[in-house]
Amino acid sequence: MRYIRLLFIATALLYGAAGCQVFKDHISPSPVTQVASGLVSPLGLEADSQGQLWVTEAGSGTTNDGQLTLITQDGKVYPVVKGFSSEVSPEGAVFGLNHLLLQGNTLWLLHGVEGRLYRFDITSFKPGDAPLNAANLSYEDIGSFVKAYSFQSDTDASDVFNLTVGPDGDLFIVDAAANAIIRRKASTGAFSVFATIPPIIHPGGDTLEAVPTGIAFDGQKFLVSNFSGYPYPSGQAPIYQFDLNGNESTFQTGLTTLTDIELGPDGQPVVLEYGQWNGQGFDERSGRIVRSSAQANTALLSGLNFPNSIKRVGPTTYYVAQTFDGTIQKVTL
Repeated sequence: MRYIRLLFIATALLYGAAGCQVFKDHISPSPVTQVASGLVSPLGLEADSQGQLWVTEAGSGTTNDGQLTLITQDGKVYPVVKGFSSEVSPEGAVFGLNHLLLQGNTLWLLHGVEGRLYRFDITSFKPGDAPLNAANLSYEDIGSFVKAYSFQSDTDASDVFNLTVGPDGDLFIVDAAANAIIRRKASTGAFSVFATIPPIIHPGGDTLEAVPTGIAFDGQKFLVSNFSGYPYPSGQAPIYQFDLNGNESTFQTGLTTLTDIELGPDGQPVVLEYGQWNGQGFDERSGRIVRSSAQANTALLSGLNFPNSIKRVGPTTYYVAQTFDGTIQKVTL
């Protein structure tokens, strides 16, 4: 129960009040519109040039029902690739597809259980086409590389979770179990360890795993959101920054259980807070969208129900995936 899969333990979720935290210049909640419902553990979000959403569904954990899904601008939902493995732990955590990224016409999909980086050409599918089978997609085995690597603080585990495009078109992938950033060279497809994610020192003296959940590149540095390990203390999930040589420093602190990071139109990070831990579970509807800068954190929207993914489309429009609710929401900030 150390890694990002804790986000999907439905049985531990209880009602309760959100913890107290000081944020600057709170902005009133903006209108929220539901775009899609009835999805099975939606996690990753991506948008194409037509304004269509591509979504990874982790599945039920009881059968291989993970899938890649397309949502058109008029809200119609189409299965694109079906049959990804989906597993559930004894604690009720769902294991399967994680985040995805569109690079040109290539959609990259991460699968944490399999340790695979799948590749899909979006031009090969049109709404209404019969869905493909996951077994027919090409993939690269990144998990084996991570597990074989001798980290200084080695967890002997891998959960490739989220990714972004960096210099030279290379992919930079955060592994939420190995606590590392993996680089995939675009020219050769070779994997290397770009950086390791340092642990979080809790004020009480405990050392918590960072559990990186999201990564964004602003052209000069990488920003990494962190969930933080048990007991998920309020205000102790930092945003780390890494320069082009992989050197780490802290961009901002005072955040809680971060699940994803996106850049706003001003280049400043916008992050998701999953929720507040009450000692037995996470409080329902205690998730938030927060804008962060080097000076302050600004809460933009509260009352989200365990949000796991955020994607900006245009200057003011964001899409948010709420895994347990099975919904995609459109938020205007």
